[in-house]
Amino acid sequence: MRANFIFSEVWIGLRRNLTMTIAVIVTVAIGMALLGVGLMISSQISSMKDYWADKVEVSVFLCSKNSPFPSCKGSGGVTAKERADLEATIKGMPQVESVQFENADAAYKNFQEQYKNNTVFLSAIQVEDMPESFRVKLKDPETYGVVIEALSGAPGVSNVVNQKELLEKFFDLLEKLRWAALVIAIILVFAATLLIGNTVRLSAYNRRRETGIMRLVGASNLYIQLPFVMEGVIAGLIGGVVAAVMLIVSKVFLFDSVQLSLAATGELSWETLASVISLTMVIGVLICVLASFFTLRRYLRV
Repeated sequence: MRANFIFSEVWIGLRRNLTMTIAVIVTVAIGMALLGVGLMISSQISSMKDYWADKVEVSVFLCSKNSPFPSCKGSGGVTAKERADLEATIKGMPQVESVQFENADAAYKNFQEQYKNNTVFLSAIQVEDMPESFRVKLKDPETYGVVIEALSGAPGVSNVVNQKELLEKFFDLLEKLRWAALVIAIILVFAATLLIGNTVRLSAYNRRRETGIMRLVGASNLYIQLPFVMEGVIAGLIGGVVAAVMLIVSKVFLFDSVQLSLAATGELSWETLASVISLTMVIGVLICVLASFFTLRRYLRV
């Protein structure tokens, strides 16, 4: 098998069908990029769920002097007796595993730690803006409804927040984004497969005389098919490289920004990105090879 002949046929095929080849590259690149984004979102969701699994709490915020909540109006803030009674009530609940009081200073330190990279946010919030609260950890997070119902409206309580409920809404949104990206990626992969098939069929038609002569002199199907398959491999590789660049840009300017806003929860690592890029590149090349192989095999039977 002469390598020079194979490479010359590949070059001829790419040159004659340049616009179709570019269309294949663009379609593969967008399809693989969307597939990669879907996989990256999936990885990010898994990491965040693992991070928050044992950290979700029910936060019982207490009234402060200027609290805007209706239950706090005219109270002048929670009293020492109300705070002590509330702590005793929470500790006496059978659903509660532990409870921790957090004053304004401690809340502000935690806030500074969580948003240490957001200078604008830090400069806008002062210690006196932070409310006191009880951080309640439940034995079973699913029993939060009973605890919230019992503590809402109690003397000295401004509001009760279940972190798990808030996180679930956010995770539901991310799940929808992930499935949307995967569905669009599958549609584009299907479109790329059709484009590759048409490109190979057009290339084979343009070179039908050479192909016919090769068959007459006894060339094997593999020898005839190889240049067309290699055209698909090249288009798939270029599309995969473009998709890799798009995924790196997404990681730096999208995922890292979201992570910064969420105060470092479940970081998307470069190792995960490398795995996603490798997988999408393999899939991109594979569909190009399969589309080229099966399309040309059908054409050669005619």
